[in-house]
Amino acid sequence: MQVLVESVGLRGNGLNGWPASRPVLTGGAPYVPGELLLPPSDLLPAAERRRTGLPVKLALSAGLDALARSTRPPDTLACVFTSSGGDGQVIHQICEALAGAERYVSPTRFHNSVHNAPAGYWSIALRSRAPSTSLCCFDWSFAAGLLEACAYCTTEAEPVLLISYDLPYPEPLHAVRPITGTLGAALLLAPQATSASFARVDVQAGQGARAATRMDDTALELLRIGNPTGRALPLLRALAGPMAATLVLDYLNGSVVTLAVSPC
Repeated sequence: MQVLVESVGLRGNGLNGWPASRPVLTGGAPYVPGELLLPPSDLLPAAERRRTGLPVKLALSAGLDALARSTRPPDTLACVFTSSGGDGQVIHQICEALAGAERYVSPTRFHNSVHNAPAGYWSIALRSRAPSTSLCCFDWSFAAGLLEACAYCTTEAEPVLLISYDLPYPEPLHAVRPITGTLGAALLLAPQATSASFARVDVQAGQGARAATRMDDTALELLRIGNPTGRALPLLRALAGPMAATLVLDYLNGSVVTLAVSPC
């Protein structure tokens, strides 16, 4: 499959939007994990904003960062949301409630616990009726989401916004499923070149003996291997820099996803 990249969004610890993150990804500035900064948004009604948890805010912020450099009508864009898990804090609270005497689960917590909650809030915020897909594939969730987005873009011949997001669970869930840092990334992909296109990505999935592409910066490499969305970092580095690169992402059962990135 071949897709064109029109814009990128990035939000995480020490990665405060795509323009500010580009020199960090390419080695022009050191990566310093810091406070997570998510710009406030009034796209959601006040009642909905009060109900949203950090995963929803992270996914929306990464997606909106990509849309900030796009002229496409956001309510027409199909979306693929991918994450290795749901809202861990909500799941923790539900488990606590079920372990108690009353076993009462808040309806708000319940509807925030489902895996497509960010997609639902996105459709409300953007007033979008475009199709969306929400998927999960453990540590390979970004690669799975990328394949899904590329398949939609290729078969439907329409642009698609891929949003990947992952953040740590609270204890005791963190002890059995540790995730490093908080990271959200978004890619606006199109089937054909436009005036907004700046990179071409050829995508191929299959068996392969090559190891996954690593990050040169030690701290970024820890984020890559410790956070499922961090698997996107080598691709983001290529999109931030010279763009002529061939990358490998780990995938299911020893298979790989190979990405050939070139400028356009």
